[in-house]
Amino acid sequence: MSLPGSEGQIRCLPQPEQLHGLRARTEQGREWMMAQNDLIVAGIDVAKDKVDVCIRSLSQRQTFLSTPDGRRALLRWLRKHKVGKAAMEASGGYEREWAKTLRKADIEALVVDPKRVRNFARSAGRLAKNDPIDAEMIAWFAETFIEARGQAYDAAREELAQMVNARQALIDLQTSLKNRREHSTPEVVEKMQGRLLKQIALEITKLEAAIAALIKATPRFAELAEIIESVPGLGEGTSAGLIGAMPELGQIGNKVAAALLGAAPYDDDSGKRRGVRHIQGGRRKVRNFFYMACMGAATRHNPVLKAFYDRLIAKGKEPKVALTACMRKLIVILNVMIARGEKWDASRYDVSDSARLPPSACTA
Repeated sequence: MSLPGSEGQIRCLPQPEQLHGLRARTEQGREWMMAQNDLIVAGIDVAKDKVDVCIRSLSQRQTFLSTPDGRRALLRWLRKHKVGKAAMEASGGYEREWAKTLRKADIEALVVDPKRVRNFARSAGRLAKNDPIDAEMIAWFAETFIEARGQAYDAAREELAQMVNARQALIDLQTSLKNRREHSTPEVVEKMQGRLLKQIALEITKLEAAIAALIKATPRFAELAEIIESVPGLGEGTSAGLIGAMPELGQIGNKVAAALLGAAPYDDDSGKRRGVRHIQGGRRKVRNFFYMACMGAATRHNPVLKAFYDRLIAKGKEPKVALTACMRKLIVILNVMIARGEKWDASRYDVSDSARLPPSACTA
């Protein structure tokens, strides 16, 4: 189903040339990229009940309902216009079924960070925001960063990631309820909270068993879990989270691994000013559970990481800063271990302050 006037050519689609002084360069650059790559790109703005789609290079847009018929109609429309790549923002899970549909049809699906697209639009002077405009901005963003690749669809990994996320949601709920029980409440409320906590604990146990069974039944997951869990301080929960949410480990450079985790420090310098470096970006959910795992490893369970953490504290570093440094070291070590297919060996890794860890099999 399409909205009135949404099908066919766009008569008044705002174009990049509205930016004064950039018309020739923008249009020539876009034409050159399309010619070089011979790839038609679509931008998809995902909502709960529909998607708006824009093909800027062909001045086409269309709207499709979030139904099986709507997804089939989208595929027909994209094939008609020979689209080879479609980009969409992460939309709280609503994008998953659309991405899955595209990948099954051999159309590359790229899921991008909404903040990057919004900042891209602002940099172009596009302050207005609605679904058709968002679809156009996503398409323009994907055309500009044409070399960005989407992840191949992996049904087992997606299932594992959703199970891990569900487990973490239950743990967060469990923690919230436990915190509330520290305060005085009526007896009926306290009993209700007690019943909920028992049920949540039971469901967590069931999920953990299902996660373990899935990993055991999937050879490549079982191999990765064996490597990750060989590191003192990292258990089944951490390995499942990394396998589900960071499939790139072992196939990327060390700097990229730290950046994906969100543990890479970024400069904040200008002229003679030297600002304090801060971490930013990355995958927040992964960083959160990896931080907790690293806290245990760096303070108790992993002698190598603990020695590094203690040295940083002795130098006056704040505990959180020291733990972030440990996270960065550990994710790089894991990246190397997975790339080489090796288990933990403390003698192989010198994590002293100035030591350079061995490069992974891939370049950054």
